[in-house]
Amino acid sequence: MRRSTDSFGPMHPSTDLVTHADRDRLLSDVEAHLREGRGFTLATLNLDHLVKLRRDPAFHDAYRAHSHVVADGNPVVWLSRLAGRRVELVPGSELIQPLAALAAQTGSRVALLGSTEPVLTRAANALAKAHPGLQVVLCHAPPFGFDPTGASAEDAIAALRAANVDLCFLALGAPKQEIFATHAAPALPGCGFVSIGAGLDFIAGGQRRAPKWVQAVAMEWFWRMAGNPRRLARRYAACFAILPSLGLQAIRSRSRQPVQKDG
Repeated sequence: MRRSTDSFGPMHPSTDLVTHADRDRLLSDVEAHLREGRGFTLATLNLDHLVKLRRDPAFHDAYRAHSHVVADGNPVVWLSRLAGRRVELVPGSELIQPLAALAAQTGSRVALLGSTEPVLTRAANALAKAHPGLQVVLCHAPPFGFDPTGASAEDAIAALRAANVDLCFLALGAPKQEIFATHAAPALPGCGFVSIGAGLDFIAGGQRRAPKWVQAVAMEWFWRMAGNPRRLARRYAACFAILPSLGLQAIRSRSRQPVQKDG
């Protein structure tokens, strides 16, 4: 899919991927796509994704093909500002409810894809209760070992096509969800794909986000790691390891790019 004209062109690798610098502009653009029946692919960039982008060419290519990318993580916001670009924090988990509201307003048919059937059912019920008129027409939990470009992906595409889906929330985890989105988009040109990772688990009640005060001091990562240190400690160590080089590149790129001014 083609990138939005909201892109700022070639910049530092961690910031030029962000196509929409603020939440309001993103939601306005998504609403226009839904009303006009135009598909899109939306990813939420965080520091873990930046680690994976360095290691996985397929993931990098998928991100480059996304039409909409926002900064889902304070490090991405800080790196962008070091590079001279004003970018707003737009957590993916906080996009599900406003996007569901838009789907209800526009009469868009919604699918939840990923996770497990119980989580999808609870999330679908919670979203339908919160947004009267919302049409969740498909809950699809792919089999274990889901290949985002293989036979199981084709089965998912067929299910989305049969349900005539306009908006699909992907809870497959990175990089599978982003790769699947760009793989499926050409086959379903009228469908919008939104990669939201664990966002459906929050809505279904399976996971709990950090308290607001923890989010306010940019320590949500520590909250998550404390809850699952065995799985997340190595991931966050890799994230912190690349920060110095990313910071230096951002500072260097600032001298080559016009600085955006507030307002």
